[in-house]
Amino acid sequence: MKIVIAAVGKAKRGPEAALFDEYLKRIPWKVALKEIETKAERDLAKRKDREADALLAVVPEGAVVVALDERGKAETSAAFATRMGKWRDQSRAVAFLIGGADGHGDAVRARADHLLAFGPATWPHMLIRPMLAEQLFRAHTILSGHPYHRA
Repeated sequence: MKIVIAAVGKAKRGPEAALFDEYLKRIPWKVALKEIETKAERDLAKRKDREADALLAVVPEGAVVVALDERGKAETSAAFATRMGKWRDQSRAVAFLIGGADGHGDAVRARADHLLAFGPATWPHMLIRPMLAEQLFRAHTILSGHPYHRA
């Protein structure tokens, strides 16, 4: 299974990046991180449009697009695993898009096949990366029958 995580901003070395890297090592699926940096733009709408264009530009052809968005649907880890298993079984690439500090531009939400939220709280966009990586690892363990997930 091919997974792309496209995220606005470049992660600095630190605990969030270390945790992200640790979970990536555990995932047997091919996961590529594409960090998106765009030219500074003071106008919020233009910045979000530019970020949206840059995120969508790295989505592999035919991939399922999942936008991590506060307006998305929160789901259990088991439901997330079931969704990932379906896409894996269909041999679909999956692109997870993480917006910048101001969220996604309209083009990302319009293109997304699925909007996913990690609950109703607002999370720092750099913290979403390790949270997503952990959920991908957890999904793999659920699908393979490993006891990591104890629900």
